[in-house]
Amino acid sequence: MTIPVSLVLLLGTAVFLAWRCAGMRVWHAVICMLFGFYLAQTTAAPEVRHLVSSLINVLTSPQR
Repeated sequence: MTIPVSLVLLLGTAVFLAWRCAGMRVWHAVICMLFGFYLAQTTAAPEVRHLVSSLINVLTSPQR
């Protein structure tokens, strides 16, 4: 599936732009990365994955 790879690239780009343009520090990015890593190992991970999938479906569905 290409959506998770594109989403990772989009989020990586957002982190890079926040670091370069918005004054985000490297340790902020490291904390966010660790938070995501540990969140993926919790019982909340399936709900987060479902929420992200639903948002992607809404954003990519054809407009009526």
